[in-house]
Formats: sequence, C-alpha cells, structure tokens
Amino acid sequence: MSYQRPKGTNDILPGESEKWQFVEETARLVFRDYQFNEIRTPIFEHFEVIARSVGDTTDIVSKEMYDFYDKGERHVTLRPEGTAPIARSYVENKLFGPEHTKPYKVFYMGPMFRYERPQKGRLRQFHQIGVEVFGSANPATDVETMAMAMDFYRQLGLGQLRLVINSLGDKETRQNYRQALIDYLAPHEAELSEDSKRRLHENPLRVLDSKDKRDQKFVADAPSILDYLTPDAKAHFETVTSMLDALEIPYEIDSNMVRGLDYYTHTIFEIMSEAPKMGAQATICAGGRYNHLVEELGGPATPGFGFALGIERLLITMEAEEVVIPALNELDAYVVGLGQETNLEALKVVQAIRNFGFSADRDFMDRKAKAQFKSADKQGARLVLTLGETELAEQVINIKSMASREEKQFPLADLYARFDEIYDEMTTKMFE
Repeated sequence: MSYQRPKGTNDILPGESEKWQFVEETARLVFRDYQFNEIRTPIFEHFEVIARSVGDTTDIVSKEMYDFYDKGERHVTLRPEGTAPIARSYVENKLFGPEHTKPYKVFYMGPMFRYERPQKGRLRQFHQIGVEVFGSANPATDVETMAMAMDFYRQLGLGQLRLVINSLGDKETRQNYRQALIDYLAPHEAELSEDSKRRLHENPLRVLDSKDKRDQKFVADAPSILDYLTPDAKAHFETVTSMLDALEIPYEIDSNMVRGLDYYTHTIFEIMSEAPKMGAQATICAGGRYNHLVEELGGPATPGFGFALGIERLLITMEAEEVVIPALNELDAYVVGLGQETNLEALKVVQAIRNFGFSADRDFMDRKAKAQFKSADKQGARLVLTLGETELAEQVINIKSMASREEKQFPLADLYARFDEIYDEMTTKMFE
C-alpha cells in the first residue's frame, strides 16, 4: 500500500514554505500598522455556530462542511471560514465589554476546510488570512479596511488589481429586493439550473452568484439592488464611495455582486487580479459588513466588517505577476571542517557564531572541501570559515568573504571572543 496525502490537501515543503512565511509576515506587519491584533480560534466548532452564522441554505452548510458527531455525540465541524468562529469568540469572551477597545480589531491566519471538487487555488484544506472589526458602524471603517487589504497586496509587490464594491443594504432593503428578484426570476424558473431553482425561494440573492451559464443570461438583466436601498443604506454607501474617492482609491460598482454567506449587510467588496495568467481565479480577496452576526450568536447589537483571502490563490497571483520573493533564510556563515579531528571544533565554532546572533551552518557528512564549498555557495553564505587539521593545530581559522573573495586568518580565540566584530570587518569595513 502506498500512503498518500488526502485528496484536496497539499504538503508545503521547504522551498515553498518560505513563500508562505513571507506572505504571513507581510500581513502581520501591515495589519499591525492599522492596529489589528492576532486572534486564534479552534480548528473545529459546534455545527450550530457555522449554520446559524453562514446560513442553512448556503452551499457551505448544505454541501461542503466536514461535519461529524464526536464520541460525546456532539455535532461538530471543521471550520469552513473564519468570521463565524471569531464572532462566537467575541460573544463568548465578552469582548464587547467596556474594558475593551472600540472598535475591536483582530486578524487571523490558518487552515479552513470545505468538501468540494479540488482545483488549482481551491483545495479541501485551504488557508486563509482575514481580519474582523467589531463595534463600528462608521463607513470609514469599511473604507479603512478595504484600503488595508489593498496596502497588503501592494506591500507584496502586486499591482494588477481591481477593487469592486456593492451594497446589500439593510434588512428592509433585502426584504424589498428579495421579492423583486423572485418576481423577476419566477417566470424563468423552468430554465434555471437545479441549484438556482432551489435557491429561488430559499435565498434568491444566491442566484446572482451562480456561475452556471443557464442562470447568467437571466442574472445579467436582473434588477439592481441599488435601486432598492433604503435612505439610510443609500447614505452609507454614498459615504463609502465618497471616502474612496477622497483617498484616490479606484473602484468599480457591480450591482449584481453578492457574497456567498448570509450574514452580509451594506458594503461588500472583492479584489480582483487582472494578471493575464489568472483566468477564472480572478477574485483574490472578498469581504464586507455584517451588522447582525453578533446578535445571531447571542451577543449585543454590534456592527462588524471584515475580509478574507486565500493564501494558495494569493501565491498563484504572485507567480502570475512574477513577484520576486526575498530570501528569508539568509546564511551568515558556513563552517567547512576538513578531517575527523576538526569535528568537535567545527561544532564549537558554528555554535559560537549562533550565540553572537548570526545564522550558521556546517557540514555533517565528512565531505571533501569542494563539496562543502559548493554547499556554502548554494546556501548563499556571506562568509565561509575553513578549519583543517593544520589550522586546528595552530588554533587559527580561515575566513573568506564570498562577496569580495578576500580571505583572512584569525585566531580561534578571537572568533570566540569577538565574532561580531570579525563579521563586520569581513563584510563591510575591510573591502569598502
């Protein structure tokens, strides 16, 4: 029997994992500039948390969740998205209390799980980075959060981006528009896809999100939700657009855009990649406002706004735009030990270098000098330190700068006492 990873999952190996580290660390740096703090929730949740938040009629709940009964007969599910667990945590930990900062701003990173047909950029175990803001109904929160998402992509080196926005309005807007959409689609019900026939009376807004060609010809001429906005909802959306204009952030309005989760209200948005190689993978970030989710989970009336993005799809986008990811595992020094007698001293040298706060590596395979130097070059070592039996007997070590190709000999005692000064001398001062 051959043992393989489960379908729809990936092993992230060294060489690839560094790209993930770069993305994650960039996110942490950008989000901290906006005063977001990290939150970590369990990978599995009670089924009801997701069903109550996301909506019973969504594909996530009806088709895609990895849900099961545990040994205590509790109905649990691997989390399919990040917002509902964080809203649950917000309520359970009473993060709305007077002692907490308002608005309450958090970000998260981690794996999510959905049972769907695996394809490029869409796996059964996928990874998301997301943010949530609780406690602010101010349209400026919508705009600031969208601006942060755009900043994050720019920091990664992406430039071919398009921000698309829409409004789903408030509850009254949704009720009025829901009926208008049913009235428009009902005469065409027989021609709709099977999924859209089911959604038509359960959640007709989801028909607008259909990718089935049978549905899209009707969706194209569907009434616009923007025509049904209440005065308050219209004022909120107009403030959002005026603020985006003031910040000179380009955007488009797509009145047929909806989100796949039931909790959204008012502003929703997607960020699309316009890189030519992206094809159907164009949406790389999505989110919006959800003003009733906290109440649905038993908390006080609390407005919210957030977004999520898939790391797998983001890496595809970076590849499409040919973004060069800087090396994260830079090597300051490589110790070449020649002969069995140098094994102990080479170990002491490499550990001493690390104790000074530098990165260091050495050979453990007793290879010839040429092979060790080749490894040092492949790993991009700034300095190569060579210790043979003669050097060991004389208690010296040869240090070579790989940039200048200059070489100098130092007493081992000096290396143990002041490697930081030697490093500075060999990499900067000596060859300026």
